[in-house]
Amino acid sequence: MITVLRAGPLTTVQDLGRPGWAHLGVPAAGAVDPPALALANRLVGNPPEAAGLEITITGCALRFAPGAMVAVTGAVPTRVRVGSTAVDWGVAQAVPTGEVLEIGPAGTGVRTYLAVAGGLDVPTTLGSRATDTLSGLGPAPLRDGDVLPVGPVCGEPAPVWFSVPVPPARPVTLRLWAGPRVDLFASPEAIFAAEYAVSPRSNRIAARLTGPALRRRVDGELPSEGLVLGAVQVPTAGEPLVFLADHPTTGGYPVIGIVAPEDLPALAQSRPGTPVRFVREGTWT
Repeated sequence: MITVLRAGPLTTVQDLGRPGWAHLGVPAAGAVDPPALALANRLVGNPPEAAGLEITITGCALRFAPGAMVAVTGAVPTRVRVGSTAVDWGVAQAVPTGEVLEIGPAGTGVRTYLAVAGGLDVPTTLGSRATDTLSGLGPAPLRDGDVLPVGPVCGEPAPVWFSVPVPPARPVTLRLWAGPRVDLFASPEAIFAAEYAVSPRSNRIAARLTGPALRRRVDGELPSEGLVLGAVQVPTAGEPLVFLADHPTTGGYPVIGIVAPEDLPALAQSRPGTPVRFVREGTWT
């Protein structure tokens, strides 16, 4: 069992999500940086889809009883300690029974991931243990005093001595395919000439961007349409937003393009003010 001593402002249980339910209005949710969670799971011998913690910005503190093997990946924290001993990011670490694991604030990036050998054994909803901050499905965000069960250990830690953190490039470059409503914009290719910045209003639902407004050729709103991960929607003010893991399944603002899924983890790890550029993929007409 794990007792939460300090949860931080937003620490949630995440796995690889619950895809396949969008036709019922249920987002996939899951980790916004899936490779980071999968790496943490690999380091402790879990399958990639095992549930771990996604810790936002300020870190957390957890007490383990009994002890467990853990790994920390994603955003690089300023410190990781087991009791009073500093330990490494990106490797499997043993936490003895009764000891406290402290993960400090993120030194780079936004979201740190913690995997525990055996995975977090919280109840599943529609086949996933992920917290969805939009719909409310899955376990609630952690609070001080919460207790988390851990599943049985199912594999050996990976024979990896060290994982090298790779900070996101600046600017973050997002490959963009033409979306279903590109024809509604006066000059859709203006998005490639502009430099945007990640807004402080970003969250697990979407990365909001600040920068040059995209002008529409046709005024008025659309009937609600389906949305997918990475859809770039343009609200009335003209500044785009990029939908992340907890995005809604429908929306009424036009979608100018779709970001390549492989580029989204870097965006999800980008702090407010990080510059963002779009580059053309495929045919734009």
